[in-house]
Amino acid sequence: MRRDAREMAFKIIFEGFFNENPYNENLLSELKDKDAEFTKQILECYQKNKEEIENNVKNTLRKYKLERVYKIDLALAYEAITEIEYIKTPAPVAINEVLEIAKIYSTEESPKFLNGILAAYLKGDKKEC
Repeated sequence: MRRDAREMAFKIIFEGFFNENPYNENLLSELKDKDAEFTKQILECYQKNKEEIENNVKNTLRKYKLERVYKIDLALAYEAITEIEYIKTPAPVAINEVLEIAKIYSTEESPKFLNGILAAYLKGDKKEC
């Protein structure tokens, strides 16, 4: 199961909102080798395409400005879009995983909010990292 890898990637993306260099190889030492590699893949694709991912989320929001979205939800949306667009994880898998992580780390309303953002987003073209 890759949930640990996704959760670690989400945490590092989230920390990046507050810290210029959140990524630390030592963080990955607590993951299994395959999970660590998957986390690295997510983070590399995210870093490479960060601006585009942010713009995609910004363009998907209807009643919110990007600045108003909870940073936890924003990090989860970025993680899911990175997986869907650049790693080619099937959208239902990436979305379900992010919604489960949201239930742990965010508000009661967050899974519904994230599901709406990601469902609206899925109308675009897919790209590769």
